[in-house]
Amino acid sequence: MTITVTVIPGDGIGPDIVDSTVRILNQAGCGFRYEYADAGLTALEKHGELLPHSTLEAIKRNPVTLKGPLTTPVGEGFTSVNVSLRQQFKLYANVRPVISFKGTQARYDNVDILTVRENTEGMYSGIGQTVSDDGLEAEAVSRITRAGAERIVRFAYDLARREGRKKVTAVHKANILKSTSGLFLQVAREIAEQYPEIESNEMIVDAACMRLVMHPQEFDVIVTTNLFGDIISDLCAGLVGGLGMAPGANIGKDCAIFEAVHGSAPDIAGKNLANPSSVILASVQMLEYLGRHQEAQRIVDALAKVIAEGEHTTRDLGGTHGTTEFTEAVIAELG
Repeated sequence: MTITVTVIPGDGIGPDIVDSTVRILNQAGCGFRYEYADAGLTALEKHGELLPHSTLEAIKRNPVTLKGPLTTPVGEGFTSVNVSLRQQFKLYANVRPVISFKGTQARYDNVDILTVRENTEGMYSGIGQTVSDDGLEAEAVSRITRAGAERIVRFAYDLARREGRKKVTAVHKANILKSTSGLFLQVAREIAEQYPEIESNEMIVDAACMRLVMHPQEFDVIVTTNLFGDIISDLCAGLVGGLGMAPGANIGKDCAIFEAVHGSAPDIAGKNLANPSSVILASVQMLEYLGRHQEAQRIVDALAKVIAEGEHTTRDLGGTHGTTEFTEAVIAELG
């Protein structure tokens, strides 16, 4: 059966790097159909809203979505499109892998870390956000539920088991945030006992950040709450060459969205300068999610070879070439 993928090209550099990825998926023989939809600033300009009903329907209709970076106008009262999508479709698990690729000029050459971030609770839930009339005080509420904590921690352990990973580290701040982070840690300890074959570790978030910078090889799978996961996953991207090499998956019970995690970079939009690797690697996550492991590995191997050789890489990878040349090189490797 042919699978239809919802494709949201996004804003800024999004259309270019998403087009590169679709071309690579086609060259790899994936045989997808594509249904295109708008979101973000592009949708606002075309349809008068950041997240049109037709886009939501397309996401519901198809099993997976591939998404470029989106722009939410700042300071105009708009809710983040990415947060809205996660809440709308109950995409509770955000999975951010980082892996070292030879040729990226990163500080480390042997990093392979999966950050599993709870995606719908905590500080990003939007509960109780108020600013006093005089503008002198602001408040927000962080809410963690046992059900939410159990769901994300179990997801992380199941993922570790499925991928043959050896260790899961629960990252928290229970020494200070004794209620919310304390509940998360308590649940993580309970779930860990059900996976005796996997080494379980726990670490306070500030210590975890320090250890990631100094000794990232100590980490395998990290599971944590929303705000900490957002920060840690970007830190991990910095270990392997930056956000241009970092994909993300947002996974729920009946829906999954795969995306570039960097911004829309409007300053280089349309200039043939962007590195498409983040969306390419997001498509690899999508293929793995669909059980298409052979095509996923072919794309990773082709991407790795192009980056390692360095003859057709973009500026952020130390090269002098553009999006088009980089894409054509990956396509050539796929044969």
